[in-house]
Amino acid sequence: MIYVVGDLVTDVLVEHSGEIRIGSDTDAAIRVAGGGQAANTAAWLASTGHAVTLVAAVGDDRAGQDRVAELEAAGVRCAVRVLPGVATGSVVVLIGAGERTMITDRGASLLLDPGHVTAAITTAPAGSHLHLSGYPLLHAGSRPAGLAALAAASAKELTVSVDAASTGPLRDAGAEVFLDWVRGTDVLLCNADEAGVLAGPGSAADQAVRLTAHVRHAVVKQGAAGAVWAGRDGVVRSVAARAVPLKDPTGAGDAFAAGLLTAWCSGAGPQAALDAGSALGAAAVSRIGARPA
Repeated sequence: MIYVVGDLVTDVLVEHSGEIRIGSDTDAAIRVAGGGQAANTAAWLASTGHAVTLVAAVGDDRAGQDRVAELEAAGVRCAVRVLPGVATGSVVVLIGAGERTMITDRGASLLLDPGHVTAAITTAPAGSHLHLSGYPLLHAGSRPAGLAALAAASAKELTVSVDAASTGPLRDAGAEVFLDWVRGTDVLLCNADEAGVLAGPGSAADQAVRLTAHVRHAVVKQGAAGAVWAGRDGVVRSVAARAVPLKDPTGAGDAFAAGLLTAWCSGAGPQAALDAGSALGAAAVSRIGARPA
């Protein structure tokens, strides 16, 4: 069982062509779907057939009901707390020219409760794994819950992975502070920009190696340039990105993490885990939206 802790929100996907015309109209295709880094990863994990539990918080509103129902229908076990009088988080995702920009209202996700998280992880069966989205750590309201997840996993002797989540909040928190929070983690995943914040400039391989001073294994995702894995044994492994038509990068990193974890938690080595991550990441960018079809 993989326990995923983090955010469950509504994504408002705005797919536009060309630049946004500030102060005027820009044509776009707009759709509403489930989102949130943790929830997306959980959905992709379920799509591989892996048992997964999402630990999150939503508001007592229709959006929260819909988001939980979607995940349960996808095969995700939901340990999701409903918070009265609070709105479910929502994110406007601007998709264009192979990039995406997110405008975020985290809503109920900021109120993720440490006690709720601890209780969920305490029930984890032997051999389970914790995957923590970095977002709870990067926001003051949810930080106690993120730290509680790591503490509970340590007490249960679970393996742990953390996704660095987002460059801007990482800079705000500070690299040294974040790396201290996740010290000793089994696997740290970050994209190229996040690796730059946490490890400084250099090649992805060099950055991953430097990060192993803080965590046991580091994975740097480079999008179309593939990904690298470094361990404390000093060996660096890499995988090329699969050549597929790019429709939407939203959720690709979450899918990559799910593929990698499905393999690694099943006993596969780093190279096989990278290959599995690359395959699921390619499936994600080949469709619009952050979740499996």
